Parts: sequence; structure tokens; C-alpha cells
Amino acid sequence: MLYLAYFIFTFTLIQFIVVIVNTLFNQQPKSDNEHYNKLVSVLIPARNEENNISNLLNDLQSQEYKNIEILVFNDLSTDRTEAIIAQFAKKDQRIQLINSEGLPETWLGKNYACHNLAKKAKGEYLLFIDADVRIKKGSISNSISLAQKHKVALLSIFPKQKMESLGEYLTVPIMNYILLTLLPLGLVLKSKFPSMAAANGQFMLFDSKKYFNTLPHEKFKNNRVEDIEIARYYKQKQFPVICTLGDDTIECRMYSGFEDAVKGFSKNVINFFGNSFLAALIFWIITTFGCLIVLSKLSLVLFFFYLAIIIATKIIVSLISKQNIFLNLILFVPQQLTLGVLLYSTLIYKFNKQLKWKGRSI
Repeated sequence: MLYLAYFIFTFTLIQFIVVIVNTLFNQQPKSDNEHYNKLVSVLIPARNEENNISNLLNDLQSQEYKNIEILVFNDLSTDRTEAIIAQFAKKDQRIQLINSEGLPETWLGKNYACHNLAKKAKGEYLLFIDADVRIKKGSISNSISLAQKHKVALLSIFPKQKMESLGEYLTVPIMNYILLTLLPLGLVLKSKFPSMAAANGQFMLFDSKKYFNTLPHEKFKNNRVEDIEIARYYKQKQFPVICTLGDDTIECRMYSGFEDAVKGFSKNVINFFGNSFLAALIFWIITTFGCLIVLSKLSLVLFFFYLAIIIATKIIVSLISKQNIFLNLILFVPQQLTLGVLLYSTLIYKFNKQLKWKGRSI
């Protein structure tokens, strides 16, 4: 047990070091004052997004980067999504509505939508963006600038996450905590290892030539976490990839409450751990109950140092994620227990194969 205590202590210290690395080497999208005028195809999959789609379309129309086409794939919506898109398309010739003709059996809905959007796109860059994302002026130009600077095949940005309910505060920060304590984002571009890659489907900017040479959404057409798999696939092919945290110009409210968030995260949480449920379970046990072993086997000095590392890690993760530090500290234990709920839900869904998202089994 003594060796286990030292292992837990060391693992926690490594998490802190990874967070420091992410703080120092996170590449923020920022204009380099170069003038870019490449056509950007903004591609939006939308299913029952009547509450979000007009906000995003307004944001896109307000962008200072004007050389864009905006293609929206209406994925058999049963609300007013189609009508809202059609209204925008009448007023702005850059906006095009594409209606789904049905979902083939071998595809997942979003992957099929993205693939069909790409087939209609004409841009030198393809920007896939979720309908619930909000972007401020400069978002597209800043992203193009970063992509051009490093000549990347894929740039993916983790938007700032908006949270408005207790259920969201109990769930959403967990993903940032896992990501930023396990993956040094600054090494995604430098490393050759596919395991050192991640992406967020909410905002993915592709070099169109690389995209059409690989057709990644078709390749992973039945994968629930196609964004991460695409990033790892690109790393396997030695394509340059950047994964970074966004600034205040890109934000998203992913879920509307606890139940919605648990269902959403349950479909992808273990992919942060190389698709290993065992690795995810070990991480949860160490980060939730490890303090008991450290307290019982190590000196009080080391124990308090251990607690200080945990608190510092949580504070820094909150800072660079632009989340409420105070709430993340007081909700740290409930968030850890919620991670256990997510893993349990993942297991249930895996065995029952009854996970549904937006009215579809996935």
C-alpha cells in the first residue's frame, strides 16, 4: 500500500505538470495581420436546432472574414429548423439549405451530415461547426491565421463552455479536467504518436485537399466519437494537427441539464482514455479515493503537499478553461462522483445498446 500511495502521489504531480505545460504552450488562435482571402466553407449539421441555428447564422454574417459560404444540413428536423434556415438563405446568397433524404443504415446522423456537407463545399478550408456554437468577430480569420502559420491539415478548437444550471456545473468541467491533466495540447502538433491527439467536433477546420484525399467522416461513418478518431487517424498519416483551447470568441452551451449531459458524455467519455473502460475506471478511483490512501500511508507533510497540488491543478484548469474557479473547487467532490455516474452509464449503455441521442439510437 505504501508503493500505491507513492504512485498516486506521483500521478497527481504529473497531472499538475501537464496542466502547467498546457498553460504555457496552448496556441491561441490569433490574427498575424496577414491578409487571407481563401474561400472557407462553413459546414453546419443541424437536427432540431430551432433554438440555436439563428444565433450561429447571425454570428457568421457578422464575421469580418467575408469570403465564406455557409452550408447547413437539415437532418430530418421535426421542429422549425428548416424554416429558419430557409429564411436566412433568402436574404443571404452565401447561405444554402441542404435537406437530408434519409439516413443510411450504416451511418450515424452527424457523420452522414458532415460527409454530405463536404461533398457540396467549394472552399479551400472546410470549417465544421455545431449549431449550438457561438462565434464572435475574428473567429474565422484568427483560425485561418493559425492554420496557415503551421500548414496544418486539421485545426480543432475546444470552445469556452457556457453553463447555466447546477447539473451542467457537475458534468461539463469534468471533460476539461480530464483533457487538460492527461494530454499536453502543445505536443499534439509536435508529437508523431496518434495517442497524443484529440479534437472537438464542435469546431474542426480542415485543409480541403487533405480532407478530400481521406474522406474522414466516411471512414468513421459509424463511430460515435469521430472527432477524436479523425485526429488520431491524421496523426497516423503524419498530417499536422493542432488541438487548442479557444478564447472568449468561441463558446458553446453543450447541454441544458444534468440528465442531458450524462447521456451526452456517456457516449464518449472513455475515448479520452484510449477507449479503455479499465483505464477510465482507474483514473476515477485514483482521483476520487486516492487521498484516503495517501493520508493513511504517507506523512502529513506529503499529504498536505498532495492536497495543495490537487487544488492548484483544479484552479489552473478552471483558469485556462475560463470556468468559475470557486464553483469548481466547492463542487470538486460532487464532480468526481458524477464521473463515476458517467462511467456507470457508459457501461449500462454498452451492454443494453440503447443509447439514444436526438431521437436516434447510436
